Amino acid sequence: MALLITQKCINCDMCEPECPNGAISMGEKIYEIDPDLCTECKGHYDVPTCQSVCPITNCVITDPQRIETEEELLEKFVIIQGLA
Repeated sequence: MALLITQKCINCDMCEPECPNGAISMGEKIYEIDPDLCTECKGHYDVPTCQSVCPITNCVITDPQRIETEEELLEKFVIIQGLA
């Protein structure tokens, strides 16, 4: 499951530098997560760092359009890191 930043985002800039995959960037109005690069921090951390550092409750949520298993997320991590 890739993550999604909701309209609750206040552009605090806490999440973007914490993303180990570089999946977070500034969109037109709020920060956005590239679902092709988001692994929910699988392979890096136990929990998604963007959710951990976000000061707004439920601002970073599971993207209902990108449901992925833990195995799929780990496979994506291997590809992104060039370990395949």
